[in-house]
Amino acid sequence: MFLFCRKFVTMSLESAKRVASRRAVDDLLVNNTVVGIGSGSTIVYAVERIAEVVKDLSWNIKCVPTSFQAKQLIHKHNLNLTDLETNPELDICFDGADEVDEKLNLIKGGGGCLLQEKIVASCAKTLVIVADYTKDSTYLGEKYKKGIPLEVVPMCYYPVMNKIKKQFGGTVLLRMAQAKAGPVVTDNGNFILDWFVFDDKFDWEKTNQQLQQMPGIVETGLFIDMAARVYFGLVDGLVEKRVKKNWHNRK
Repeated sequence: MFLFCRKFVTMSLESAKRVASRRAVDDLLVNNTVVGIGSGSTIVYAVERIAEVVKDLSWNIKCVPTSFQAKQLIHKHNLNLTDLETNPELDICFDGADEVDEKLNLIKGGGGCLLQEKIVASCAKTLVIVADYTKDSTYLGEKYKKGIPLEVVPMCYYPVMNKIKKQFGGTVLLRMAQAKAGPVVTDNGNFILDWFVFDDKFDWEKTNQQLQQMPGIVETGLFIDMAARVYFGLVDGLVEKRVKKNWHNRK
């Protein structure tokens, strides 16, 4: 009985990721556009759907990856690969998230790709997040308990850890690799710190700015006021779409 229940939950999560990704692509993908491709398990389904649309309709879609994984996905599905040097302005970016709060603020970087993800997202007119129902929270840290990811320059990871603990409190850990000895090394040659301190009244916008000003921190996994839309795949197979208020007016 235990094994059956565990299998059911896993299948439901994958189904939720898939339905959210396909719905987002069907709603928002447009011909002759440049598209940012995020990283993580959910975005795999979005890329599969983009490839289907491109093949069926002979659309011209150029894709900018946020990681080595994303680049490999683009190659695997025979999509048109480009970069920010060639296409510095993107029409849309599809990406996942580790958690989404009620204001559509995000925690990203659980997979270690936060820097390139944020760069690509910042170049896109519209950042679209696809996620399963477990990522939906009222406030950041309500469900995601693995800390705020911070990408740091290796030479100063320890001083940065101490400064964060003194200024903000909490616990800061150097993320260690699972399949090899030593720390996780990002695509950019940096380390990842995970900062454990969550409070439903925490001012994450202000904190994010303070962290970014700390020498040695390259980027944070706090994506504040960046997402325009979020698609949540639900356990019953439906999709919940949320749109940031006044987004089109601001853009």
